[in-house]
Amino acid sequence: MSKIQLPATKPKRRPWNRGRLVGQKRPLLPKQVWAIRARLELAGNLRDLALFNLEIDSKLRGCDLVRLKVADLVVGGCVRERVSVIQSKTQRPVQFEVTENTRASISTWVARPEMIGCAFLFPSRFHDRPHISTRQYARLVRDWVTAIGLEPSGYGTHSLRRRKFTARRAIFARSSSCLVTRRSTVPSGIWVLNSRMP
Repeated sequence: MSKIQLPATKPKRRPWNRGRLVGQKRPLLPKQVWAIRARLELAGNLRDLALFNLEIDSKLRGCDLVRLKVADLVVGGCVRERVSVIQSKTQRPVQFEVTENTRASISTWVARPEMIGCAFLFPSRFHDRPHISTRQYARLVRDWVTAIGLEPSGYGTHSLRRRKFTARRAIFARSSSCLVTRRSTVPSGIWVLNSRMP
């Protein structure tokens, strides 16, 4: 009995992920955050600076960040130090602190003439949309990352959410060795993770 050799079949379509970086995006390092912040300050881009600083402080998802209203952060002309927002994905409240640098950039942005009468903190230029879209926010993040010389495909909006955790993990690794001799019923790592970042 002879074996029949069939011709090899070629796939008719190209895989969607060929040539693309898929998977988890890299977090931004503190020096990269400062580089982006410095570029936005030098360019005088007040909206992007307020958006970037607020994302670093809040670690909100992009959909929640673009939907923030002026009333959520500003009361009586002053920016709140602590803000509570209900997340759209989980329907649970999340609370975050707004640093002094971020409060200054938000108050400067809200005082601009184009912000008078706007309900949303980051309004859209189009009249049919009340705020910038998550797609526009992703494009802004891509532009920021490209401006400091990083590969944009390796970074995304989630890179900004993961930034603060990376800094805290580094502090935890450095200080946990110093706290090993401390006698307490509370593990030393909990104290370090709950301490405020500079």
